[in-house]
Amino acid sequence: MRLVLAAAALLLATAARAASLDGLPVEITNASEPVLCAEKDNVTLNLASGAVRAFRIEAAHPAYIGSLAVDRFAPDWTACPMKEEALAQPMPQRITLYETVEWQVIGYREQRFWRNADTTVRVGDRVEKDIHLLQIWYRFRDRAEEVLVLYPTDGYWRARPLPPSNLRWTAYGSSFLIGPVVVEGRPIVKIRDVTFDPATKTFTLTYPDGNVATVQLSTLNQELLGLDVTFARPISGGPFAALRSMYITEFNADVARIAVREKDAPGWREEPIMGFRRANATDLWAGRLSASRHNTSAPDMVFNAFRAEPPKASEPRIER
Repeated sequence: MRLVLAAAALLLATAARAASLDGLPVEITNASEPVLCAEKDNVTLNLASGAVRAFRIEAAHPAYIGSLAVDRFAPDWTACPMKEEALAQPMPQRITLYETVEWQVIGYREQRFWRNADTTVRVGDRVEKDIHLLQIWYRFRDRAEEVLVLYPTDGYWRARPLPPSNLRWTAYGSSFLIGPVVVEGRPIVKIRDVTFDPATKTFTLTYPDGNVATVQLSTLNQELLGLDVTFARPISGGPFAALRSMYITEFNADVARIAVREKDAPGWREEPIMGFRRANATDLWAGRLSASRHNTSAPDMVFNAFRAEPPKASEPRIER
């Protein structure tokens, strides 16, 4: 336990060194609710500010990743009323949208999806409709690794770093939303158009109100995956981003703890995820300090570097 806590402290210290010490504080509110089904997202952290035009999202391996010998990533349908419906889904159509020796972009068309697929998807010169899922794959050490996914029809993203040396594969866990968040049955972001530029590893998202976001895959290594987000104009009147995850118990969760660095505070405030209410903070970490029986290797999530003006564009830093 001491080793785990020490590793967790190191992770938070790393986040603090990367913290936006002069960054804007954003309002973080918790809309989570208790559930019994581990396959239902019941954790919701909303991020709101009428001034933010740029920020960073990181998916980082949990502090205990180096100690894992056995990973658990199978679905847990205990107490899930939608099990039969989920397992009865037909196989989707798989489409290769872009491919090189190092990179691959795969699209999927579902026969049944909970929202209509009216988003236009552009990858390089290719234009497609009815794409429910986009996958970004990267070839690392003679193996293709899926590192990032986007569901264009409801705006959900998932990310994971390259696997550490002690594991061949790691699980996805929390999801996140980028853009004007609305609730239609569950929190979503409506996207009119998605364009991915393979050369710069950048997504351009156009929302129904005409606002535009760019999301660059700027960092990818065996510690973390980093996305740099820029909006054409700030999003007011609601959240500009949200974290979605799952918590049943401390030992059955994709997110169990939260840490926030409030504006001008001398240190981090740490709490159990379900007890947290709100904060005005420049930095947010959400993850686990002890191994869960659900998606054990799934990454922690970090949101920081909130800015009123976008920084200068930089080249992606990809581990080879």
